[in-house]
Amino acid sequence: MAYQSKWQYLPTEAINSASMALDRMPVLDIVDLVLAEDKKVVAAVQKERERIAHGIDIITAALKGGGRLVLVGAGTSGRLGVLEAAEMPPTFSTKPELVQAIMAGGQEAMFRAREGVEDNFEEGGRSIARLRIGKRDVVIGVSASGITQFVRGALTVARKKGARIIFVTCWPNTELQNFVDLIIAPSVGPEVIAGSTRLKAGTATKMVLNMLTTVSMVRIGKTYGNLMVDVKTGSEKLKDRAQRIVSMVTGADPDEAKALLVRAKWNVKIAIVMKKAKLSASQAGARLRRAHDSIREALGEDIDVPV
Repeated sequence: MAYQSKWQYLPTEAINSASMALDRMPVLDIVDLVLAEDKKVVAAVQKERERIAHGIDIITAALKGGGRLVLVGAGTSGRLGVLEAAEMPPTFSTKPELVQAIMAGGQEAMFRAREGVEDNFEEGGRSIARLRIGKRDVVIGVSASGITQFVRGALTVARKKGARIIFVTCWPNTELQNFVDLIIAPSVGPEVIAGSTRLKAGTATKMVLNMLTTVSMVRIGKTYGNLMVDVKTGSEKLKDRAQRIVSMVTGADPDEAKALLVRAKWNVKIAIVMKKAKLSASQAGARLRRAHDSIREALGEDIDVPV
């Protein structure tokens, strides 16, 4: 019987006719080719905008209900998931356990590729089971090809535990349609280097994950307008940013803004509520807690966005 590959018909393995002579092309022509191919990424992601919005609603509801967000992947997809999880605490002051990432091969695989770990279905299941996933949680499986066994193992266990499942892939025809709650599948076409999904597929995945996490954080009150009011202030740069934010929002001069932040122990939200509502730091903190940590709710401001 002739050998049959289960990968050769995947869009992530397809051959790009525009780059067949890649190794013989002038450098500038290669750059132009890559740029032309990358332009297709935005259009592909744009077509998934309604699914992305639905994913944000799923995540937001889970986070507001006390759940967690867990991203699972291998290789490039896994590293992109780790990056999203790692960026949440410094950007939005989230607790590390709120947004987590599982990568096939563990931390070592983040820095050095470990071939073969992505094929382990059982280890994917064990990895997600260690987190004690439950009904309040959301798990995002990330797999450009759509067939990564480690990811599928993790999603299988997560489904059995009742978690909501979002699958981000670049294979629109994946048969997981009936297994997960939502599939987001930007169709980016063949890569400039066949099978190198760190290129267009990776860029598309990064865009999707950026929106899923960032907009969910916005919807649970982690920003005020477009300002990073939940930012950690562990460096001089971030303290300066906090001071500028408080000045911008409250109209306080830089010295007063700094004094407010000192009294608020460098909590930007507390400093803003202190100034706007004429409260002490403890009173402002208590009001924010009652308002689910939302500045607008704490101040009684309209939180609906005008159409």
